[in-house]
Amino acid sequence: MTVDAFRHVPALRQRIKPAEASSLRVTPEVMAAWDERARSLGREAGWRQSDAQIEASCRQLLGGIDAARDLWIFAYGSLMWDPGFHFSEVRRADLPGHQRRFLFRTALGRGSPELPGLMLSLEPAAGTCQGLAFCIPPQWRDIEFGCLWRREMIRGSYRPALRKVATPQGEITALVFAANPAHPDHVGELPLPETARIVARAAGFLGSNREYLEQLAAELQSLEIEDDYVTRLQRQIADAAAD
Repeated sequence: MTVDAFRHVPALRQRIKPAEASSLRVTPEVMAAWDERARSLGREAGWRQSDAQIEASCRQLLGGIDAARDLWIFAYGSLMWDPGFHFSEVRRADLPGHQRRFLFRTALGRGSPELPGLMLSLEPAAGTCQGLAFCIPPQWRDIEFGCLWRREMIRGSYRPALRKVATPQGEITALVFAANPAHPDHVGELPLPETARIVARAAGFLGSNREYLEQLAAELQSLEIEDDYVTRLQRQIADAAAD
């Protein structure tokens, strides 16, 4: 019997991009295409972690998780609308002790060497980050989690960890991609006017930094999630543009 992945949140059925339609489903072929793009832009070979590094970190993470159990992924940014992997279930989810912040400079997807952008991550903070949780069943783990891991760990910007997450259907343990403060691109939480100035101007091959912010805000609104940081950042950019 086929189980409906959207049974808990049917309204998301038309909002989440199917994996097969995603440009962020990072197969080895997609990674090779990104490497070619990087070379054409004059990037050095070390612009990302090597395949061996990515594979080793993936094996290390999965080695500590029971291979027979479902693997849950907490989504707080673009994974909410474009996960890039197949999943058997999606739920609303709350992660305590963290908040969304634009914490990493990036000269890639939504930034350039001339105008670096800022990448969203999770920072330990008071309160709760509301998002979604996606389930990858054991039989899909090798391929689907591999696509996710290449995407999220391409630069080693995150520090993945298993955390307790609350959902309306009960507490689960989910993999959380939180900020890696030891990474050289980690700038921490900048003053809001500076963050707004960077996000308003930066763009890369995936689109503009501001477009990403607007997609994030639209998704949060559709989920009826209030995020004061995102709201204030949008307002700051709009006010600056009006001056």
